[in-house]
Amino acid sequence: MLRHLRQLVCLTLVVLAASVLAPAARAFETAATAAWVYDMTTDTVLMDKNADQSLPPASMSKLMTINMLFEALRDGRVTMDTTFAVSDNAVQMTRDGGSTMMLQHDDRPTVEELIHGMIINSGNDACVVVAEGLAGSEAAFAALMTERAAALGMTASTFANASGWPDPNHRMSMRDLGILAKRLIVEFPDYYPIFSQTEFSYKGRSPDNRFNRNPLLKLGIGADGLKTGHTQEAGYGLVGSAVQGDRRIIFAITGLPSEKARAEEAERIVGWAFR
Repeated sequence: MLRHLRQLVCLTLVVLAASVLAPAARAFETAATAAWVYDMTTDTVLMDKNADQSLPPASMSKLMTINMLFEALRDGRVTMDTTFAVSDNAVQMTRDGGSTMMLQHDDRPTVEELIHGMIINSGNDACVVVAEGLAGSEAAFAALMTERAAALGMTASTFANASGWPDPNHRMSMRDLGILAKRLIVEFPDYYPIFSQTEFSYKGRSPDNRFNRNPLLKLGIGADGLKTGHTQEAGYGLVGSAVQGDRRIIFAITGLPSEKARAEEAERIVGWAFR
């Protein structure tokens, strides 16, 4: 009987140790100020750190501009060969600094070129051209973005422009960015592979800005999207996705202090999520 009692005590201790240690083993502390990590295959949220906080999204909000253009393509309002004019407002974005496709007044870029310019070059000028081409003005387009985001369940998103240029009324949450990433992957499989392309130069311009900023694409870990962002107010952020085997994960992070920190944290999150 004493032996059975000892076995029972040992078993109890093992169970208690497992219950205490297992959560600790699964815990992951991110340096990001806000983060959302989602296993798309199992429909499981793996991490939620300030994920519903409405924050400046910087260029990550270009995903909404891209979504609006993808919807216009799907609805037949434009084709890949449709061309748009380049306004003074678009050219001014290049003069103001930030990421650019290096568009000029006499250019007539196609929708296909603008998609590459927004995704790979992160062109602020490309976003203005798309906004004005679809809605007449960037302000009207931003209002449509906000309305569409609400309809898609992105409750913490408001837009003041098409590019993510700093504005107190331009805000998104990490969860909203994750919802948007999932939509782009699921709803637009024909266009989504553009996010994994590593280089684009419109008419041979922007030699220093022709490379995709996503630091995960070259690591061989299954990463295939989506969009980086950075402003002084927002810090460094990334909306990413990766596939390994039959699993896909999506994540959105922000508030990192440098490009290096963003790259390292994104890689850590992907590795942890698949483990």
